[in-house]
Amino acid sequence: MVTNTTDRTLKTTIMTFRVVELLKARDGAGVTEVAHELDIAPSTAHNHLSTLEAQQYVVKEGDTYHLGLRFIGLGNFVRTRKQGFGKAEHYTTVLSEESECRSIFTAEEHGRGVYIHTAPGKHGVWTQSTVGKRVYLHSTASGKAILAHMPRERVEEIVEQVGLPRETEQTIDDQADLFAELETVRERGYATNVEEQIEGVRAIGAPVLQPDGSVFGALSVAGPSNRMKGARFDELTEILLGIANELELSIALS
Repeated sequence: MVTNTTDRTLKTTIMTFRVVELLKARDGAGVTEVAHELDIAPSTAHNHLSTLEAQQYVVKEGDTYHLGLRFIGLGNFVRTRKQGFGKAEHYTTVLSEESECRSIFTAEEHGRGVYIHTAPGKHGVWTQSTVGKRVYLHSTASGKAILAHMPRERVEEIVEQVGLPRETEQTIDDQADLFAELETVRERGYATNVEEQIEGVRAIGAPVLQPDGSVFGALSVAGPSNRMKGARFDELTEILLGIANELELSIALS
């Protein structure tokens, strides 16, 4: 949750979005809970919730407020705003079918990775969609694939803005180590995540580049560590790189 403010931000607007994010995290909440969690007066919490309800972004069920269906339209618009995002959905599904692993298309925004499309795969451990999930770039295979094809100055900005928080004992938390890793990613054409985001989970990520060479996003496959090794790792890498290349060609020819 982003809470920092500047002279050009409106605290009331920031609080409204904090309310929205709390309702999502709690799958609904009442006035008292919102007030307690956000450390605001109950009257202030009620004003924010009532305003959201009046604008049809929130629905009230008994004494509990929930996010409304109006957010669906906004989310779908965002996912299709860029033409390539629509193409990425198809190739994420293809990757999932061919690899039989959980597959994800990730894009960068505000220094974080955002899951635009996900597909579970035949042997996927995760069955729920995590579309919209925001992740750290330095600890994920798709994130490192994206960072490796950004200008160094932009990567430094992201590190300054977001930091290099440790998610597991394997997470890179040193800037010099990160840049060395990104150089390796550029040389071999793909990135790995060896239990750096979640213990027991490995992933492989490949960049999706635009015709001008800039990075558009990344495709990745993930699964239990015991499945992502040896000949199987090599097979998955080949599948991933091939489908990422197909997506790049599709974008270039559109």
